[in-house]
Amino acid sequence: MSYRPDYSTVRQQAGFGWSAGSSQGALRALTGTPIREFNLEPEACIEAYRRGRPLIREMFGDDVSLPAVTTPAISYGHANGLGCDLLFPEGGEVAHTHIYDSLEQGLRALQEPVDFATAGMAPFYLDFRQRMQEAFPGESVGFSFGLEGPLTTAYEVRGEGFFTDILDDPPLARRFMHALVDSILAFHRFLCSVRGAPPINPHGAGMCDDLSSFIPPRLWPELVLPSWDQYYCGMTTGSRSAHVENLTPEQLPFLEDIGLIRYDPSVSPKLNPRIIAERCRVPFVWRLVSYHYREMSLQDVADFVFQSAADGASGVTTIVAETMCNQEDVAKVHAFIRAGKEAKRLLESGCTREEIGERVSPAGKEKLWDGWCGFLSPKSSRGGPARG
Repeated sequence: MSYRPDYSTVRQQAGFGWSAGSSQGALRALTGTPIREFNLEPEACIEAYRRGRPLIREMFGDDVSLPAVTTPAISYGHANGLGCDLLFPEGGEVAHTHIYDSLEQGLRALQEPVDFATAGMAPFYLDFRQRMQEAFPGESVGFSFGLEGPLTTAYEVRGEGFFTDILDDPPLARRFMHALVDSILAFHRFLCSVRGAPPINPHGAGMCDDLSSFIPPRLWPELVLPSWDQYYCGMTTGSRSAHVENLTPEQLPFLEDIGLIRYDPSVSPKLNPRIIAERCRVPFVWRLVSYHYREMSLQDVADFVFQSAADGASGVTTIVAETMCNQEDVAKVHAFIRAGKEAKRLLESGCTREEIGERVSPAGKEKLWDGWCGFLSPKSSRGGPARG
């Protein structure tokens, strides 16, 4: 492995930061654009950006970053290039079909070369991007027809059967994963050619691999870590970061084994900042997800930020989703930003994290973190990975 942080100092060096962003969902909500039209009609997407960005700025202010101009956020571009159909339901997020009935079938298919520029819906979204570029001259228009990490991609193409395949025939599963990551890297090179980026980034690479959380800890050394290392080695000689939802405390030490410099746990009901800080030394950012806001007061939001900082988070983040475009949540986002700025200022001025914890209200100390899942979104906390 070419890059490994010094875990004795890396978290201290990371310090503390905060971020507040907005999403394509917020654009759709404020402009009344149905998600299916946004995803499939360039003019609808263009108009949502044209009208929606000023509305986000007016509603939330300058401290909330605007969504970058890009094609619709579709994470399944690689799977679609391999043959998975994309599904665009009315009122719902993009989904996909599964294509391999067995690992053997998948291995045979993965031996065949794929021209990802002409496969699946890539030509449609390349043209989509060109039309957006014409509508926004002078701006760099992104291409968000993307890929996922190794284990999530395995589920995309094989379906739920993959999680029994790894128990029934571990050697075959490892061969399948090696071929699949080769394919991911081929799609990555296609994306780099579209974006004008080098295929090997010397600075660093990120990964989204939520479904790795479904792999039992005992199988991580032989299945997950080799796939992740192959992925990173094919993308960077620099630092490694990852977004992985729904991990368990027992899986956290593996994040050091792979050499992460940054970890985004996002929606992970079995974790909290205290657990993460105790079980691994990777710097991490703790996220206040959109559905949390429904049941939180302004004090709750501030407590969330200060307790996250006190318990070892290297930062806090939140993203304005479509359900948050109302005045009540605007006030809560501003409370998040104020607390984030204050926590950063205090730590940079020499306050300890224990002293930051004194900013948490007595009620907040009871809720965070023992009552976190019960206090916030009990339905969501019992489910699998979710995005917000």
